Amino acid sequence: MKLYFSPGTCSLSPHIVLNEAGFDFTTERVDLKRHATASGQALASVHGKNYVPILELDNGQRLTEGPVIVQYLADQKPQAGLIPAVGSMERYRVLEWLNYTTSELHKTFYPLFHSELPVDDWRQHAREKVSRTFDWVSSQLGQQEYVTGARFTVADAYLFTVVNWANFVGVDLNRWPTLTRYLARVAARPAVAKTLQAEGVTVKQAA
Repeated sequence: MKLYFSPGTCSLSPHIVLNEAGFDFTTERVDLKRHATASGQALASVHGKNYVPILELDNGQRLTEGPVIVQYLADQKPQAGLIPAVGSMERYRVLEWLNYTTSELHKTFYPLFHSELPVDDWRQHAREKVSRTFDWVSSQLGQQEYVTGARFTVADAYLFTVVNWANFVGVDLNRWPTLTRYLARVAARPAVAKTLQAEGVTVKQAA
């Protein structure tokens, strides 16, 4: 398998899952400003959606959308325990978190990463929504190690990726000690640390 990724973006989530599950895979870095791969290929020629992540399977098929990719990967290696069994309520809780992260957090960050856009009100609204969402996420984590309990799942790979973005757009995570502890806990996992090192991504520590 081959993962097309851009460091620190949402493609970090499937990259983490690939390492957590112990897959044999390769990666190709993507320059999102140029929309080109490291080998010089136009990203749109890899997949028409023209963004990462893109997972190229051994049979040549290409799968997109991070939450779908991580589910696919987890189902290929059930022994890794990254997603509960089909039909179980525990699985639906993981899917619930994946969907919440993609719909309520991921897209909300967009204006915060594009300071060149002349829409200060939009950015302020985004910061407020991120803060409200972090309030709720923090309350749900409580004293739990991971979002659905004591076990790390694909939902944590995605939430960890997105929450860490706050450190790079001026959202002070020190307001949510539960989240800073969560980031540190996930970052300390060997497979996650390996992925962060491979992408050159840092997880800022609380002040």
